[in-house]
Amino acid sequence: MHIPRFLIAASFFFSTLVFAADTSPPAPQDAELEKAKAAVTRKDWAAAQAVLEPYIVSNPRSADGFNLLGYSLRNQKKYDESLVAYKQALTLDPKHRGAHEYIGMAYIQMGQLNKAKEHLASLDKICAFSCEEYRDLKKAIAEAK
Repeated sequence: MHIPRFLIAASFFFSTLVFAADTSPPAPQDAELEKAKAAVTRKDWAAAQAVLEPYIVSNPRSADGFNLLGYSLRNQKKYDESLVAYKQALTLDPKHRGAHEYIGMAYIQMGQLNKAKEHLASLDKICAFSCEEYRDLKKAIAEAK
């Protein structure tokens, strides 16, 4: 069987593209999210917020971006602003476990245990056999009583 040269050349060309795609650097928006995560790891909440605010403007469908922004705001004790960010994350992804846990933590810090319990109930439904977010929020609610 004779394989035309252009097919051999094309298969080589496309295989190198696939390999190149596997080794390419992260997309710019992913790099920004990683920069924000690094700031959170350092507990530099203001730096994380400074990265995340423009990030969510250019990535308005990123539940992770809004969740991380809420986390950064909550740790600066900007509770009302953090609730807005968490609620947007949950609007985009109603089953976002991290957003349910963190909004529950914000409600605990604001003295609103009933609202925290609502998010614990949501996590109970989302996590079939428990999950870290459920256990962490449950513990925090128990400690707050």
